[in-house]
Amino acid sequence: MKSPKRRSAETRNRIVNAARELFVTRGYAGTTFQLVADAAEVSVQTVYFHYGTKSELLKHVVDVASAGDDEPVPLLSRPWFAALEATEDPVKVVAGWVRESGVILDRVAPVLAVVRDAAAGDPGMAAQWDANSRQRHTAHGTVVAILARLNALRPGLTERRATDITVGILSPDLFLVMRRECGWTTPQWEDWAADQLAHGLLAP
Repeated sequence: MKSPKRRSAETRNRIVNAARELFVTRGYAGTTFQLVADAAEVSVQTVYFHYGTKSELLKHVVDVASAGDDEPVPLLSRPWFAALEATEDPVKVVAGWVRESGVILDRVAPVLAVVRDAAAGDPGMAAQWDANSRQRHTAHGTVVAILARLNALRPGLTERRATDITVGILSPDLFLVMRRECGWTTPQWEDWAADQLAHGLLAP
């Protein structure tokens, strides 16, 4: 028999998976707790119990999409990032970060587009978009700091400027343009982004 904790976790997963699909297909305004409850096959009261507001539910959907699971472990505390920090070859650091970014963006970019679109008319979503933007800057800045520690940045390129370049090339908006409008696969995007970052950041 499943424990109450296990059943609760499975319920949350069903709610989050259903909400992600609805947010991406219907947008923020078009997604209701009743629709989420019906798709997750739970009562609407259950959705309210776990996520009191729609903005809180979307925030959790973004968090789970970013991390890939519901575990309370920050992205930069994951084993794969520790391995990246231990890498001594700057080209491999860039390639590894782009590869992991592609995995993450496949999950989270469509959801972040929902947050971005809702931000114009919803203060809560505007605050969420700002928070997500700061998190991306922090994550990319941490990788740039690894390159700086390896003395691998182009001469005269500051960490701030290098972070800005990384944020731009690996932005979820650009990722969606290349995937949806240009029809690229994620591996094609990864090859291009790794080349662009290596050229823009690393000393020749």
